[in-house]
Amino acid sequence: MTMKFLQGGALLLGLTALLAACNTPDTTPKPPTYACPVDTVVTPISSVQGTGAASPLVNKVVTIRGVVTQDAQAGLSGFFVQDLKPDSDPRTSEGVFVFTAAAPNTVKVGEVLEVTGTVKEFFNSTQLDSVTTVTSCGETTLPTATALTYPLSSPDALENVEGMLVSVSTPMTVTNTFTLGRYGELGLSSDGRLFNPTNGQGATLEANRNRTLILDDGSSKQNPAVIPYLNANKTRRAGDTVTGLVGVMHYANNAFKLEPTQAPVFANTNPRTAAPKPVGGTLRVAGANVLNYFTTLDDGKNGARGADSADEFKRQKDKIVAGLRGLDADVITLMEIENNGEMALDDLVAALNSAAGKTEYASVKTGTVGTDAIRVAIIYRPGKVETVGNARIDDNPAFDKARKPVAQTFRDIAGKGVFTVVANHFKSKGSCPTTGDVDQGQGCWNALRVEQSKALLAFADKLKLTDPDVLLMGDLNAYGEEDPIKTLEASGFESLNKRIPLADRYSYQFDGQFGYLDHALSTMSMKDQVKGITEWHINSDEPVVLDYNTEFKTPAQVAELYAPDAYRSSDHDPVLVGLELTADGATTVPLTVGVTGPATATVDQVYTINVTTGGTPTTLVADWGDGGGFERLIPIAASGPHVHTYKKAGSFTITVKAGRNDDKEIETATLAVTAK
Repeated sequence: MTMKFLQGGALLLGLTALLAACNTPDTTPKPPTYACPVDTVVTPISSVQGTGAASPLVNKVVTIRGVVTQDAQAGLSGFFVQDLKPDSDPRTSEGVFVFTAAAPNTVKVGEVLEVTGTVKEFFNSTQLDSVTTVTSCGETTLPTATALTYPLSSPDALENVEGMLVSVSTPMTVTNTFTLGRYGELGLSSDGRLFNPTNGQGATLEANRNRTLILDDGSSKQNPAVIPYLNANKTRRAGDTVTGLVGVMHYANNAFKLEPTQAPVFANTNPRTAAPKPVGGTLRVAGANVLNYFTTLDDGKNGARGADSADEFKRQKDKIVAGLRGLDADVITLMEIENNGEMALDDLVAALNSAAGKTEYASVKTGTVGTDAIRVAIIYRPGKVETVGNARIDDNPAFDKARKPVAQTFRDIAGKGVFTVVANHFKSKGSCPTTGDVDQGQGCWNALRVEQSKALLAFADKLKLTDPDVLLMGDLNAYGEEDPIKTLEASGFESLNKRIPLADRYSYQFDGQFGYLDHALSTMSMKDQVKGITEWHINSDEPVVLDYNTEFKTPAQVAELYAPDAYRSSDHDPVLVGLELTADGATTVPLTVGVTGPATATVDQVYTINVTTGGTPTTLVADWGDGGGFERLIPIAASGPHVHTYKKAGSFTITVKAGRNDDKEIETATLAVTAK
């Protein structure tokens, strides 16, 4: 009896539980429902997009139906809709941009709309324009994002998803930060950063294009008040990574851009470094670009290239000083310093010494070099090295359209080793001619840069007469596998940059592609004396918006984005070489000659030049350029004024020659003057 009762109770409990389960409400969310007018003639979005770059229905009035995937009216003046009934053709996109201009509509993501407007191609972006009606049909769930995998089969592959919700499963690397501050964009690439095809990493332009994606900020506005994607250090460095991107693929400014619908999550995989990597040795030699360091402020008319206010110049100076001091180098070759005699160079050296609290650096004196607005220069630590003779300048005409190389021989005070360093800055790849030395894959003026390499080799041959150890430093405006570098290598110079691992071999970024324009090459006699080399990536990886300039920035950005540190102190990364020199015996002071004087002379009035010499010349002559030929300059002294009177107006080139050892050694200097 008791058992039957228990069995009956159990049955009753089971029945109660079953009834309770049947009465429990189903909490599983159901897709929202929508209903659109049944009599509307709807054109599929795939028909609007078509299978090509341009819509086959341009200028036609159509009604489309789709779900809102992104409301970008605040930033892009429109919203994106995607068809809920896609066709079966993978060549046609199912999404489209609806341009609302200055008359925005109240829409929300997930809302199903019928939109009537005119099909337009706005700079190759298919969109619905001149919207007349927007009808809401209700809401629904968003379509699954179309998965994209990089690299693409071709850049045109994104045409098939223009205006659609997409996801990118491939991990992407930041490779272009140039327009982050100006347009809120980042250039991304698969399989790491992009390298210039002529840099040596084996890249091609086609492969680079297939690996590239632009991440936008959902806005077409310039100079956004809030710059997107910055990290806690107020930067976003090239080499950082991002995964799991989701957004709508938009076409604007001749490029496909992902407008994110979910906030991208970046990893700081390429953090800043407080100092360069170790290079070993007992002596450190660097090459650094100082980003048009001009003491003459740019007023827009005077040809100055640097800061345009005292405030900007202080900001620039503080960053340059931080970068140079961070190198901890004993000899530094400088590029892009104002060619105004010693004024700009002395200003920089004074700032370095002020920051050190002592006289740490001195400069190699050359005065104005050539006619370019900028020049190269050399500074050094007198406590570590001493100069052997004066600076030598290469006056080869190959450098008339560039900066003349400047060489200085040094002796290591502790180890007694002697070497000569040459500061260089070859012709740039820009300012292209319409014919002749045009871009044929290595930038414009490549043939001229090859001639400059040949001239530099001839200059180096003369330098090696003093000591065989010669180190070429500077911006050669040629990537690692281009003809100018191959010319130097073929004549016995080692490209020290090639000791750096491939992935780290860069100093400059242009159009999202990296490479090294900043070189260190040495004679083979230095092979075992070079203990290491590195490129300190304080500039090329950083967004340009972090530099000293105040243009195109809000007052808050001017204050908050700037820091008086080394990062983005220039647009080129500095190169650092470690040396351990072999002790040398007595060295003959090299023969040198220099000439300075006013750029203009007055006819029938005395014109004065100053000539400097080194190495104790036994002959010194000058040709004033007006047809009189060479005449002896007396006395032969280390320096001294010499005079001439021009009898006619014109442009003349003064040539001064110094000789010794029965003129078996001759050095030449020139000066351009206009007589009026």
